[in-house]
Amino acid sequence: MLDLSSGTSRRVADGWDRWPSAQAWLPDGSGVVLSADSSGRSPVFLLDLDTDMVTQVTGDDATFTDPQVSSDGRWAYALRTSYLAPSEVVRIDLQAHRHTARPIASELLQNPAPAPALPGGLTEVEATAEDGTTIRGWLALPDGVSADEPAPLLLWIHGGPLSSWNAWSWRWCPWLLVAKGYAVLMPDPALSTGYGEAFIARGWSRWGAEPFTDLMAITDAVAARPDIDQTRTAAMGGSFGGYMANWVAGQTDRFRAIVTHASLWALDQFGPTTDHAYYWQREVSDAMVRDYSPHHNVERIRTPMLVVHGDKDYRVPIGEGLRLWWELLSRSQLALDEAGRTPHRFLYFPDENHWVLSPQHAAIWYATVSAFLSQHVLDEPSDYPELLG
Repeated sequence: MLDLSSGTSRRVADGWDRWPSAQAWLPDGSGVVLSADSSGRSPVFLLDLDTDMVTQVTGDDATFTDPQVSSDGRWAYALRTSYLAPSEVVRIDLQAHRHTARPIASELLQNPAPAPALPGGLTEVEATAEDGTTIRGWLALPDGVSADEPAPLLLWIHGGPLSSWNAWSWRWCPWLLVAKGYAVLMPDPALSTGYGEAFIARGWSRWGAEPFTDLMAITDAVAARPDIDQTRTAAMGGSFGGYMANWVAGQTDRFRAIVTHASLWALDQFGPTTDHAYYWQREVSDAMVRDYSPHHNVERIRTPMLVVHGDKDYRVPIGEGLRLWWELLSRSQLALDEAGRTPHRFLYFPDENHWVLSPQHAAIWYATVSAFLSQHVLDEPSDYPELLG
């Protein structure tokens, strides 16, 4: 906190091992309402500047964004989201929290539309990593799944890499694939936010080490469930998640298919060409390029891959996708055969960026991913969008 009159400053909440993402001052200046990732959620917290204490205000299994405080300081308003619903406006009773000093439930206010009906349910899962660290995640399961009718499993790997699966997304919405009968696992491996600085440090400059082994550990745990068909699995990810999908492809053939979107492939090429090179040069060291760049392992890849990239992607430039595609065709174990055929596929968007934002393009994205998974995971005929020919 900076004193504007004297120019002096002091650190606040120095012992609070979380990373605030949004904040709003109390009207009297005595504290700040914060939200921060924490164990697969992003609760509202209250920082008391007199005592330097941080208390958790909300107890919902949800993520809160854009907090605002009423003029009398009693209420906080925010958007609440989770994998059960997109953002909804809620009210939080700060006075009730102060009286109880415990997390409280937020109150849903009138919103423009009700939350959509879901084709399944959400459960929390955990596993133990090789070093004893607890790895947790969300598992979205289709309705009717059971030991008699187990669901095929999709491992979804989040981007970032400093991120967490804790909020609804229309770009990567698990329910569209749950509706097709898949179980979708969304874990938080090393580098994820909401578990403290040491959890991030476990994977810093070691993307192919602890993040990878964490993902495999929780996949093993979930695949062992009786309601999961461990013989029909796939892995998917975008951005850093795409990096991890590429790394997975070169380390194991346990998955029937891999979808890699806007992905990092050759770290020596990515570092100097991204629009955020200053940031990445702090982590992508020469040793990391040597030890953990996926392109070193292309000859080991024998899993069909769907490569997706937008030409206007400046965070992970199109050269990553083009090089990955060429090296899959020329050097992987599923390279072009004598007839010029390969099970690998490339979905290219000439005018999309790091994200696929146009509604019609999003429809093509989901339809193509679904067709690719149907072909390789379910052994069913693939029905690619007509526009793709």
